[in-house]
Amino acid sequence: MPESLDALLAHLERLPGIGPRSAARLAHHLLRVPDTEALALADAIRTAREKIRPCTSCRAPAEVNPCPRCSDPARDRTLLLVVEAPRDMHAVEASGAFRGLYFVLGARLSPLEGVDEAALGLDELTRRAAADEVREVCIGTNPDLEGDGTALAVRAALARVGGRALRVTRLARGLPTGGQIEHQNASALADAFEGRQSTR
Repeated sequence: MPESLDALLAHLERLPGIGPRSAARLAHHLLRVPDTEALALADAIRTAREKIRPCTSCRAPAEVNPCPRCSDPARDRTLLLVVEAPRDMHAVEASGAFRGLYFVLGARLSPLEGVDEAALGLDELTRRAAADEVREVCIGTNPDLEGDGTALAVRAALARVGGRALRVTRLARGLPTGGQIEHQNASALADAFEGRQSTR
């Protein structure tokens, strides 16, 4: 195999979710397409690396600082949603159900992968939560083992925010809208019972 192709494969395999077969398919595709198409990808990567930086307020990737969400005066500045990754923030935004501000952790606790609390930016979060206008911080981590561990670390960090009452909540868990009880797993049902609400 040519050395340059070997190097391309090695770089592609380092991408998340890309194994040797996917890397080989991508590499051969890039070699088959016209130069303009293949080099357009390289240019797009270069441009994104040059222009995109984390917003100093929410830590989401943006080309301007603060990002458009943080600088939008119509957003509810009393409510802060903590998410694990930018893609979680984009999913919430696409739902149109949230009009507050965000804080992107950029990671989740995973001792097996060597990710500890230092990677979460909890000091930045507590400074943000201590701002006078913030009244509620909602934890929007994923409902799994790492997400639950991350939520506990976030809650512990927020407990250090003193001087005033700060409401700390977590996104609800349990039965999905439109789902059928007979098809739910035990964890979803247990979460649904724990988070049950009054009908009045």
